[in-house]
Order: sequence, then C-alpha cells, then structure tokens
Amino acid sequence: MKRDIPLDHLQFATRCVHGGVYKDPLYNSVVTPIYPSSTFYFEGPRQTSGYDYSRTKNPTRDALEENLASLEGGAGATAVATGMAAITTVLHLLPAGAHVVSGADIYGGTYRLFANVLPARGLRFSMVDMGDPAAVAAAIEPDTALIWIETPSNPLLRLTDIRAVCALARERGVLTCADNTFLSPYLQRPLEMGADLVVHSTTKYLNGHSDVVGGAIVSGTRELAEKVAATANALGTTCSPFDAWLVLRGVKTLPLRMQAHEKNAAALAQLLDAHPLVERVYYPGLSQHPGHELARRQQHGFGAMLSFELAGGEAAVFRLVERLKLYAFAESLGGVESLIEHPTSMSHAAMTPQAQADAGIGPGLVRVSAGIEDTQDLVDDMAQALAAIESGD
Repeated sequence: MKRDIPLDHLQFATRCVHGGVYKDPLYNSVVTPIYPSSTFYFEGPRQTSGYDYSRTKNPTRDALEENLASLEGGAGATAVATGMAAITTVLHLLPAGAHVVSGADIYGGTYRLFANVLPARGLRFSMVDMGDPAAVAAAIEPDTALIWIETPSNPLLRLTDIRAVCALARERGVLTCADNTFLSPYLQRPLEMGADLVVHSTTKYLNGHSDVVGGAIVSGTRELAEKVAATANALGTTCSPFDAWLVLRGVKTLPLRMQAHEKNAAALAQLLDAHPLVERVYYPGLSQHPGHELARRQQHGFGAMLSFELAGGEAAVFRLVERLKLYAFAESLGGVESLIEHPTSMSHAAMTPQAQADAGIGPGLVRVSAGIEDTQDLVDDMAQALAAIESGD
C-alpha cells in the first residue's frame, strides 16, 4: 500500500515523525533511506529521474527539506553543511554594497562573519539594540537589503519583536531573516510573524544529539526558496546525505526533547535566581525578564537556554565548571546532554573586547544549555558546585 501522507492538516508532532519519510517505493521502508550516491545516471539525453548530482539535489536531503519546510510553515527549505553555511548562503542573496542591520548581541560566529569577512566583500553592517524597534528603524538606510533577527539572542537571551521588525522591514522593502536556532520551530515560527527567511543550525535542537553539524534555510515563498536553493548549489554549501539523514532522524523526537529541555531550564533558572553568588539570570521564563511578556506572545514556550552572571568574574566561572559533574564544559547547545560554557573565552571569543562590552558580555557570564537529564539531578549538581565556591572549596 502506497503511503502518501499530506502534512498540511497534521499536528506538529505528527509532522516531525512523518515528514519526508516515505521515499522508498521498492521495499516500503518506514525509515527514510540514505542515498549516498554522488551522481545519478541519465535515462537518456536531457532525461533524468529528477536527480543528476548530489550537490544540486539528493533524495535524502530532499526528505529533510520537506520536513523542515512543513515544521516552519515555509514554501521550501534548503539543508546546508553548517549553521554558518546557512547564514553565508543567505548573505549571498544580497547585492554588492548592500547594508545589513543586525543586533549587537549575536552569536560569535555570526559576528565574526559580519565584522571580519563580509565587509571585505562590500557588505556593510550596523549592529543595534534589536529590542528597540525605533533603533532598528533609525538604522535603516536607502541601500539596506536585510534585517538580521536573532531572538532570543545568544548569549543574553534578549528578545526582538518579530512582528514589529518585520512590519517595519516590509514597509521599507527590506528582506528579513530570523535565526530560530535557540527555540526551534516547536517553540517559535518566525515566518508566521512576517519573516521572509528562517535559518537554523540543525546541529542544535533539530538534530539534538551532538553527533552532526548542519544548517537549514526555510523560505516564506516559492520564489525565494528557488533562489536560495540555486545559491546554495552555486556556493557548494549543501549538506551530505548522511548528515541530512541524521537530522531527519533527530527531528522525530523534537517535541518530547524540547519539553524536557525547557522543564530543566526553568528549574535551573529558579535555583540560580535565588542564589547569592548569582548577580543576574537571563531567562525569558522568569517574570522579571524584560522580554517575558513578549516571549509569552510570540513564543510557544521559554526554551532551554539560559545565561547568568556569576559574582567573582572569570575566576569564579572556571571554579564552577571544575566542580560540576553533569554539565560538559563545551561549546554548542541543544543536545540531550547539558552543556555549560564561558562566552567570553569560547563561543564569543571572536568578538573584540569592546564588541563584547557593547553587547553586554562580561567575564562572569555563563551560558547553559539544559539537557534532558533528570531535573533534580541537574539542580542538585549546580547547587553543590555553587555551594563549594561559596564555602571556598
């Protein structure tokens, strides 16, 4: 029996499981096959099965793209080799000499690309407070071609009003792209709020198991999707079939994982918020977070990322990570295991000290990616490490 399941009317969790799956007409596999072939034979002159070379188009990658487009509510998706490949591909859609508006508090790799690489190729960037629509409006110039939205921001969890910024951009004829890596389409869908493009590091929550690097670009219109796909093909940024298969496997459990992640992050935020060694907690789920009400309006949850300022600066941070047992001291995020890192010396080390200061990233800042371990175990481990610092051990 052929299984041809239309996804549009299905709920999110069902689309995670069934999107892009039934691609095996020979053996009826319930798992999407991996097609590792680099090339596909022609049936005759100018006659193909729809595939000729895997950089351009591959059945396994197509399956993942179908799944992700459905989850984000897009007209099409392109899966690429890394999250940075996704960002690079989007920026190559812009004309020479174009101007881009982005936040000052953004992922360090994005900052490095915007500040150190692309200006040499003619693009100009203004980094502003994206939480202030008036500041965004003031930064738009006649040749502004793109507004880059990262919400919640990395690592300070600042929020951008997606609807307000996208409405402003549309009035000015400016493209908008939202990095949705921190929340995944389970918790936020920027296309529904007016964004033109959404990017992901699929390395993070979509894959969820810290065993692949990948990226994706989801487009709001078919025309834009075709342009993105052509650009990725020309640049050679598309991902391998095996990496696409790993992400497609991981995304099946996305809703269950995100629920567990968020539960743990909320518990950790409560612990840290009450601790005397913690000067400030950045987590939109806390009622005192300046973006709390906006998060309630535009997100379907508060997410699993949090940051906090530890009294004692960098030395205290390193004492903390030495005493933790369950949190791996590592970059990246979104895996099933809990990770802790020091943005100043790790994920945001590419930023100059002045850029870090301008973004509000100080030496005592700690970023946590809450995993899916038992909640009490994570809370207890964090509590004992803080207690050890407090006692001078």
